[in-house]
Parts: sequence; structure tokens; C-alpha cells
Amino acid sequence: MMTLQNILVATDFGEAAGTALAYGRELARRFHATLHVLHVVDDLSARVMTASGLPYDVSAAQRDIEAVARRQLNGLLTGEHGELAVKTVQLTSASPAGTIVSYAADAHVDLIVLGTHARGPVSRFFLGSVAERVVRTAPCPVLTVRHPEHEFIRPDTLQTTATA
Repeated sequence: MMTLQNILVATDFGEAAGTALAYGRELARRFHATLHVLHVVDDLSARVMTASGLPYDVSAAQRDIEAVARRQLNGLLTGEHGELAVKTVQLTSASPAGTIVSYAADAHVDLIVLGTHARGPVSRFFLGSVAERVVRTAPCPVLTVRHPEHEFIRPDTLQTTATA
């Protein structure tokens, strides 16, 4: 029998991440698991140093970005605390994939759920893919969810499950 105690949904607040969150919520409900929702905020100081090579104080901008992201993260899970064990986490890093994988290992996550965008091989080569890197390096299984592809979780199923 498969047991899932900790399910991680990594979000960038996009549509695909919203679909992944719906999957993560449903899986956490069905397995009575703790749902970890992680957002990795881009580390501006790492980007500015890399781009210009000169030191530049971006601490105020970093604080603003982190505050906005925290509000978005908290807004994703309004009303969930009563029926679901939820842990929201916000970390700052220049490497989202590495941060997701490290968090999953440290938190003993049993399953990672990620939204992914349908990209062609050329754009994946130049831009990379956080989901692809997580799949390759994760310490546990990874479920990738594309939006708007085949949906297993339907609104009527969620209503039936909630009322049953």
C-alpha cells in the first residue's frame, strides 16, 4: 500500500501551478497528508551581481518582492486550515529547482507536485526547466501537471468528496 505523509506543491503562482495545487490538495485530502506549499523568491542580489559585476543594494526591492509573494502564498490557502494540514514556506534563492529539491529532502517529502509549461526543445535548451531539473534530482517521485491538459480532478468530484 502506498502511503503519502508529506506532499509538496511548488508554486510560481501561474496557471500551471494552480492546477498542481488542485492536485496536491486532493492528494493530501485522500491520503490525510500534510500539504507543503513552497514558493521560491528570486534572489535579486545574485541576479544583479551576475548581470553587472558591480555591487548594488537591492535589499529594499528584495523585501518588497518577498512581502508581495508572502501575501500571494497566504492567499492561495484561505479556508484550507480546518480540513487540511498545510504548511506554507517561502524561501529566497537564485536556484529554484535546487531549493525545491533541498526542501523536499529536508522535510521528508513523499511526493512533489509541480506545474509545467509545454515548451519545445529549443526553448527548453535556452531557458531550462525548473520542473525538468526537479524531476532529474528529486529524492522522491514527482508528478508534473500541465495546464490546460487532461484533468483528473473535476469540480463535481471535489464537491462530492467535500460533502461525502
